[in-house]
Amino acid sequence: MANKKRTTLKDIANVLNISPAAVSKAMHDDSRISDKTKKAVKRIAKELDYQPNHLASALRKGKSNLVGVIVPRTNSNFFSSVLEHMEAVLNKAGYNIIITQSNESFDKECKNIDTLLFTQVDGIIASMANETVDLSHYEKIKSKGIPLILFDRGENDLNVDYVGINDYDSSHMIVEHLVEKGCKRIAHIGGYRRTRIFNNRIKGYVDALKKNDLPIDDSLIIESSLTLEDGRREMERLLQLENRPDAVYVASDYAALGALQILNENEINVPETIRLIGFGNELFTSLVTPSISSIEQHSKDIGRLAAETFLKRVNEPELKQSLNKIILKAELIVRDSSK
Repeated sequence: MANKKRTTLKDIANVLNISPAAVSKAMHDDSRISDKTKKAVKRIAKELDYQPNHLASALRKGKSNLVGVIVPRTNSNFFSSVLEHMEAVLNKAGYNIIITQSNESFDKECKNIDTLLFTQVDGIIASMANETVDLSHYEKIKSKGIPLILFDRGENDLNVDYVGINDYDSSHMIVEHLVEKGCKRIAHIGGYRRTRIFNNRIKGYVDALKKNDLPIDDSLIIESSLTLEDGRREMERLLQLENRPDAVYVASDYAALGALQILNENEINVPETIRLIGFGNELFTSLVTPSISSIEQHSKDIGRLAAETFLKRVNEPELKQSLNKIILKAELIVRDSSK
């Protein structure tokens, strides 16, 4: 079946025997057009299933009322919650959002940015992919004068607005909790150091060990993509060590879930033999057995504050020279896996 031809202003004008310019004015309730003509135009537009060309409109007006959002994945309670509260603030201000996901891929992230720029979005709010090292595609956004706000994952080198938690302090909090429980050999399954938030979590972990006079053992510090499969594989590797850890801090709840599966499959008692802590406070952490201790990242606040930061950028031009860095204090939710 051939694709149905898109209805244009000219098609409506031909039916009513008026000019396309008159149709456009009627669509926008121009006072120079009679109410009778406006009603006729809107009736024919509905009958012909006319859909406005928002891209063309954005090009004419220089404003689309669209905000592009890039997340590593949408199947995460953290990111879905951020999106929900971000959208609520932006919708109230008259903006709609276009959601894209990178799936942790640098190449897909670049394509997402190109698509959003082509769509003439008024701003971009993003959390970087794990693979991202080259920042030139983000520099492209800045060079066009489009507001760029980063959340959760973002690089200081970009010198843009940022909203997130204090990852360094979060790691300190976790290690201190485990030390209080008597743990002396604490492993860390983290993300890649090239990503600022994961590098800060590793730094916080290492410094907290030093503060408590615990040895730094490179065999207990693991970098990964923090998928569930990574958690399973790295937990298996830790169990093969001659001197096993008595606690494992995992920088993602999904990888922590994989680690817990391996511990359960090997009938290793959690928390009596090995304590376990995740990161992100995903919904499943309170539902599995044992329930997983985790860091609450305040996704609602991050979504709201990222949206409000964008609105400040477009509504208060004088802020252009001052950066907005919002760092929230995280909270450790203690559950059965580390009690």
